[in-house]
Amino acid sequence: MNSPADLVLRDVHAAPAAPWWPLAPGWWLVLAAVVACATIAFVFIRRRAMRRRAIARVFDDALAHAATPSAQVAAISELLRRAARRRDPDADRYEGDRWRAHLDAGAKQALFAGDAGALLLDGAFRRKVDAGAVDDLRARARKRYLEWMH
Repeated sequence: MNSPADLVLRDVHAAPAAPWWPLAPGWWLVLAAVVACATIAFVFIRRRAMRRRAIARVFDDALAHAATPSAQVAAISELLRRAARRRDPDADRYEGDRWRAHLDAGAKQALFAGDAGALLLDGAFRRKVDAGAVDDLRARARKRYLEWMH
């Protein structure tokens, strides 16, 4: 046997670090899951945005086809009643103050409590309707329509 003085002793060396590339199989699965989730989220967000644009386009096109301010008020009323049926099946049968209250139900601010609501109720039957009042009503109705249709 060798004597302890004859033995060559060397320092202990750690194994080299594992390279970061190529990735381990588990990291490939994590990467695939992240890409799949990102793709699904992108498709969902894109479809939702396209749906919102299509709904807004329906409202805008209906008003673009109305020739007179009275016809625009009638189109607004029809669109709001259709949208209201999504929340309450009987909403298209409401009249007067009950209809105005239904339009403002759940809103942060009352959109149809004043002159805009009165115009919505009987503006389609008036001979002359102020175009400025119709523009104000259009903005309020568009906001409510988009809220209800989303």
